[in-house]
Amino acid sequence: MSDTAPATGSPEAPERELTDGFHLVIDALKLNGVETIYGVPGIPITDFGRMAQGAGIRVISFRHEQNAGNAAAIAGFLNKKPGVCLTVSAPGFLNGLTALANATTNCFPMILISGSSEREIVDLQQGDYEEMDQLAIAKPLCKAAFRVLHAADIGIGVARAIRAAVSGRPGGVYLDLPAKLFSQVMDAEAGAKSLVKVIDAAPAQIPAPAAIKRALDVLKSAKRPLIILGKGAAYAQADDEIRAFVEKSGAPFLPMSMARGLLSDMHPQSAGAARSTVLKDADVVVMLGARLNWLLSHGKGKTWGAPGSKKFIQIDIEPKEMDSNVEIVAPVVGDMGSCVSAMLEGMGANWPAPPADWIATVVAKREENIAKMAPRLMNNNSPMDYHGALGALRRIVKERPDAILVNEGANTLDLARGIIDMYKPRKRLDVGTWGVMGIGMGFCVAAAIETGKPVLAVVGDSAFGFSGMEIETICRYNLPVCVVVFNNNGIYRGTDVNSGGGADPATTVFVKDARYDRMMEAFGGAGVNATSPDELSRAVNAAMDSGRPTLVNAVIDPSAGTESGRIGNLNPQSVVRKK
Repeated sequence: MSDTAPATGSPEAPERELTDGFHLVIDALKLNGVETIYGVPGIPITDFGRMAQGAGIRVISFRHEQNAGNAAAIAGFLNKKPGVCLTVSAPGFLNGLTALANATTNCFPMILISGSSEREIVDLQQGDYEEMDQLAIAKPLCKAAFRVLHAADIGIGVARAIRAAVSGRPGGVYLDLPAKLFSQVMDAEAGAKSLVKVIDAAPAQIPAPAAIKRALDVLKSAKRPLIILGKGAAYAQADDEIRAFVEKSGAPFLPMSMARGLLSDMHPQSAGAARSTVLKDADVVVMLGARLNWLLSHGKGKTWGAPGSKKFIQIDIEPKEMDSNVEIVAPVVGDMGSCVSAMLEGMGANWPAPPADWIATVVAKREENIAKMAPRLMNNNSPMDYHGALGALRRIVKERPDAILVNEGANTLDLARGIIDMYKPRKRLDVGTWGVMGIGMGFCVAAAIETGKPVLAVVGDSAFGFSGMEIETICRYNLPVCVVVFNNNGIYRGTDVNSGGGADPATTVFVKDARYDRMMEAFGGAGVNATSPDELSRAVNAAMDSGRPTLVNAVIDPSAGTESGRIGNLNPQSVVRKK
């Protein structure tokens, strides 16, 4: 490393090499395979970013920490190892904390590393620069939180953060590094010995044989089986085993949005277009890495048919997930690959096919719904409606199945989930469990960097506003990202009016006919204004062929949207009107 100094004592003593906290953190990350850091530079981590870059780590500098954190989070999902986000103290830490909490909720492995004020000043509340007890704030919002005070403990601190992020159910971890830690000096040889290379950070968790037998007995008894694939199944990267299990079972499968493509949406067992039918009428439901949360109506209510009409089999690495909303008659606890492999082995060579009438019912409903939708996806209206625009993008994705699709918005998200088919795993990235807006550009940057594949972002104009400045980041790093902004002049619809009759616009209305494409042009990328599905198709194909950063302003009829898309029921409605 860096400096040398004479040993204490005899003037003839040989000089010894020294290291410091900066180098030890960088060396600890490199030792554990960290190749990319996402963040925003500033006090007290500016020099750390420079030195990490000099040491061969790719440091991607963002315009806002929340977007950098989202990038790190989705990198963790794509790679099965923690994405790393680096922020400054206090406000920068708080900005990154939103992404950390979202990563934990979505089970994405991520480490948020933040510089912080000195403990002795924080604890006495003496008013240090950006003073804040960051560790205490982070703890309730992530899977684990650690602070390193001594350079000799950096290796252990990084190792603990990595192991906590990926072991068991993955999640976010906070690592607090006070400013004084970076300049601490110690013997280089002792420092190197203090570093820890994490071994088997996420060991296999083998399911109990009795649990496998119980689950298979329940599944074999099914008259109307259904398999639901969640993003936990996609994260596991046990793609071959999952495909083999689904096909051997013969059951219809329903993928949650980020599990789309584990099996192609064109697969004969796909029930995506018959969602309502299979959820209501199935008698045995197998959950693979999916949770019975709000996205599945908590496993109860009219969505699921008559109370008590279903038996649930759930495969999850987290035991506490079982019985979270309804009774799970056959819980299987373990990692996805091990559990599905054990299920496959237990099924033997002659697993019975589901009853033919159930399969025929699902296929008929699927084909009926696809036929109903087809004409709506072929229109060439100007201005566009959502179906015409998404129909054009649907055809592009079909021709480019390796591209990564990033999707967020209200109507833009809800309708795209049902319209754009996916063909390969981990190609669809969206808002996930919390349904938060603002993940778009951070996900785009990380997807392009981590996979090397072209990225197509389909985002609403409201959602774009949360992270839109990161198109400068996309241009700065010259990433192959095409952003399509569905611009309908507002949130849900651009036609609302101020109910009070004043001069201010309605709360859900934006500047009319804004030209988001010109923002991309300002940073050196390509901007296109598209007013019809044909124009949209030409613009996106050209962008994907060129690999050049591009933003397409897709002009959508302001009246085309609906309140909150398909989750409008979550917006409480006032029953009292002021006279």
